[in-house]
Amino acid sequence: MACRPLGFLIGLPFMLVGLILSIIGMVLWILASIIVCICPCCLCLVPIPPLAVSLIKAPVSIMYWFTKQIPC
Repeated sequence: MACRPLGFLIGLPFMLVGLILSIIGMVLWILASIIVCICPCCLCLVPIPPLAVSLIKAPVSIMYWFTKQIPC
């Protein structure tokens, strides 16, 4: 268990990439939700909010994956 904090520090650059993806996902989610609510005929935008939610969850997923890759 002693190597997990080191893995956390090494994973910080990946966390920053995940944070950027999260911000992009948040903007996509807000825009797609507004457009779908205003114009329900835009059915091509319906899959975008779930994709955006997965981008919002990306930082946690990236850090979890990275710390699990470290052999202890």
